[in-house]
Amino acid sequence: MICVLAITGITTALAQDKDDSDGAKGGKEVSTTLIPGSKTGTFDEKAKFTYVVNNPTDDEQVGKVSYQVFTMKGEKLNGQTIPVKIGKNSNGRYDFEIPEAKAGFYKVNFMVNVTDYDDTTIRAFGIRPNELRSNYAKPADFDQFWDNAKKELAAVPPNFKVTYLPDSTRDNRKVYLFEMKSLDNITIRGYLTVPKLGGKNKKFAVLLGLPGYQVALPPMFGTDNDLAIITLNVRGQGNSRDVIHTQRDEYIFYHIDDKNKYVMRGVIMDCVRAVDFIFSRPELNHDQIIVSGGSMGGFLAIATAAVDHRVALCSAQNPILSDVNNLDGEVDWPLIDIRKYISARPALSFSKVMHNLDYFDTKNFATMIKCPTLLGMGLLDPIVPPNNAYVDYNNLSSKKHLIIFRDLAHEVGYPYKVYEGRWMRDTFGLF
Repeated sequence: MICVLAITGITTALAQDKDDSDGAKGGKEVSTTLIPGSKTGTFDEKAKFTYVVNNPTDDEQVGKVSYQVFTMKGEKLNGQTIPVKIGKNSNGRYDFEIPEAKAGFYKVNFMVNVTDYDDTTIRAFGIRPNELRSNYAKPADFDQFWDNAKKELAAVPPNFKVTYLPDSTRDNRKVYLFEMKSLDNITIRGYLTVPKLGGKNKKFAVLLGLPGYQVALPPMFGTDNDLAIITLNVRGQGNSRDVIHTQRDEYIFYHIDDKNKYVMRGVIMDCVRAVDFIFSRPELNHDQIIVSGGSMGGFLAIATAAVDHRVALCSAQNPILSDVNNLDGEVDWPLIDIRKYISARPALSFSKVMHNLDYFDTKNFATMIKCPTLLGMGLLDPIVPPNNAYVDYNNLSSKKHLIIFRDLAHEVGYPYKVYEGRWMRDTFGLF
């Protein structure tokens, strides 16, 4: 049986092998189809695309088709325009080779302007992304910074408390609320669901599901009788908002002016404490822990696997805070909210904040991971640009696998979840 893991904090969408533009409405209307020359949208040299203009009408279509390439920051690069004449009840097929030689990802617009139809299809492509490296170094004391955080956490007694929730229990799973003390003596909560089927000495592999940005995680259910599932609500989210209860936009910059007090320092330690909780439970297999999440949950999965090597597998989709210094000019969030915070504090500089964020950069955590890691990304992601996500991947030195969804944004498709489930079961020997 395949266990398909539900990824927290993101939207599930199906990846498609080819894309029909919004103009394809069926009937006798002109439409377009864009066919990339690579399943992943990445190429060794020139990017290749086939642009098909379908004309099912009884009228000849005259005009032009063209493309325009941009950097991820919106700077214009190469382009080409060709005149076209498409007969009635026929189609035109146009092959383009885009001569971008520099390694990296690019945006591209494909446009059609003919007698009865105008449309633009926006996509992205990569050239030799394995060559990508960040221009910003990892802080020299990065590892020590996180060693100090773990020492502070270890000094806080966890005081684990587990409460059975019979009203939430389903036919196949028992549900428990757990509470624990984490860094700064803050109470953190989450849910544990355990299959009812299991002998006295049965030990379950564990999925630790980590939350997206300002996402409240409920108990997670599944049909797999070999897997316990933990959903964690870190400080300031879900049912762990006792002390930190910011507005949504304010969470990302909570105490960002001090790296030792920044909210994400505590959040990551909450995840480590959740691993402590797993190790406190005799019915859980301490050697079979997979951390998984999307968006902020993807960031937390990588950070947790980096600072806590008790994690056996890491699965991260579209992780935020990736190569943060290279986000400026490419995406709006989270820098737009961070700039608002800084603008109200004249004594706080943008460079100071970005230096603090170096200690929370996903690419820097990636260098510390020792366990096998699965990474998913969308080439059209407006929050985690593909250049940034690929730097995370290139910084991994452990066994790794990347799944690219060339036509998706801040999400991954169902094939990722199928692969993740099989990978987890194969690794843990769950058959």
